[in-house]
Amino acid sequence: MTESDVIVVESEQFAGHLPFLVRPDNNLLWQNCLDRLHAIIHENLEKYGGILLRGFQVDGEADFQAFAQSFGYELLNYDYASTPRAEVRTGVYTSTEYPAHQIIPLHNEQAYTRSWPMKIWFHCITASEQGGETPIVDSRQVYQSIDPVIRRKFIDNGLLYVRNYGNGLDLPWQKAFSTDDPAAVENFCQANHIEFEWKDDGELRTRQRCQAVAVHPRTGETVWFNQAHLFHVSNLQPHVRETLLSIVEEADLPRNVYYGDGSAIDEADLDHVREVLQRHQVSFPWQPGDILMLDNMLVAHGRNRFQGERKIVVAMAEPVVDGVLVQESNHVSA
Repeated sequence: MTESDVIVVESEQFAGHLPFLVRPDNNLLWQNCLDRLHAIIHENLEKYGGILLRGFQVDGEADFQAFAQSFGYELLNYDYASTPRAEVRTGVYTSTEYPAHQIIPLHNEQAYTRSWPMKIWFHCITASEQGGETPIVDSRQVYQSIDPVIRRKFIDNGLLYVRNYGNGLDLPWQKAFSTDDPAAVENFCQANHIEFEWKDDGELRTRQRCQAVAVHPRTGETVWFNQAHLFHVSNLQPHVRETLLSIVEEADLPRNVYYGDGSAIDEADLDHVREVLQRHQVSFPWQPGDILMLDNMLVAHGRNRFQGERKIVVAMAEPVVDGVLVQESNHVSA
């Protein structure tokens, strides 16, 4: 097999940088050029942060699962979940099941905790008739673009995420932790530096102190890596926020975030973060069969509103804990 068997294009339609576009010649099956694909991905993933594979013959969820597994990593479960998803195959999940009219803001997967996947794959099975893009943004660029004064406050203080589960307002703890056993929840929390409290109504509250930025364990680059702009109550529409606060006290909101010492984060600072994310985002229309592979520390993702049927599935791999890679055997460098 020669390099001409796979055409690599750094496409201007994708702003010349992100994502790096790879497409086949002569309708190649991905299985028939896998070594070359792995080499291209290894060479470019950490440079660009995201690679779009377009035009390869990917035949549904099982084929997508096989592609993700071809890198030699065990696909991860969606533990300590913050959004509703369904597992369609082992290690393959639906993308976040929020209503079509809602935007999912840009975020790095599981940056609200201290354990996260390094690699994440998205596969388009059905592209929506309108909208439904998965916008992406370079987290290195975001870090550099945040106002230095605001950035320093986040770095110096860290973040404290507070979650209240259930009560019809957010995921029940049984879904978030994938268990009906309170003891299993407590064990998970203790192992992951999560403070927990069973409230008088039997529901669960957790608190966890986490990073605001992170250093990529391979490249050494510093990235903006948190979900403060999502978890903070200011992310809610004003009428939703007002209604929630008329029902529960601030301490019982489904989710909120503070600086690591428990002090409030200035809402104007979070608005600035949101503006930076929006300013640098890149979007492209999905095509059926697309696979988007991201380095989850280098690139954040989101979801635009859409009309019509849309099905995107997701797989994750290569765990990172407190910024340190958890080494696994049998993986292919990428």
